[in-house]
Amino acid sequence: FDPEHKKVCQDMKQPLSHYFINSSHNTYLIEDQFRGPSDITGYIRALKMGCRSVELDVWDGPDNEPVIYTGHTMTSQIVFRSVIDIINKYAFFASEYPLILCLENHCSIKQQKVMVQHMKKILGDKLHTQSPNIEESYLPSPESLKGKILIKA
Repeated sequence: FDPEHKKVCQDMKQPLSHYFINSSHNTYLIEDQFRGPSDITGYIRALKMGCRSVELDVWDGPDNEPVIYTGHTMTSQIVFRSVIDIINKYAFFASEYPLILCLENHCSIKQQKVMVQHMKKILGDKLHTQSPNIEESYLPSPESLKGKILIKA
């Protein structure tokens, strides 16, 4: 490993799609993916290690509060709002470059609206909400998206 690469050493002004992105699948699982516990520490660990894309499998939960877990398994559930709180706290701990939230959405329209409310309220200005420029043929660069959280669903 070249120690020079501990810091970003690439040109970060190219379109986002031109880069490999350090990502995490089933970020919320800390053990077995069929019956293990789900925990927010999975998100903390991934973000502290520099992941720039984390997964949230979101399902309808009780009391109109979406939950995160692997559906149709025995994994435990985490309240969506708690995960968004942790992401807000640690999103830019290891890197100022954009963070992508990969929402695997299994929620009803009613609970999707709750998800949006939580993300807007908790993430605030960090949430990238600007519409793409239809005259540009590429995505924005990581450099231009510093400090922003992108939603992929």
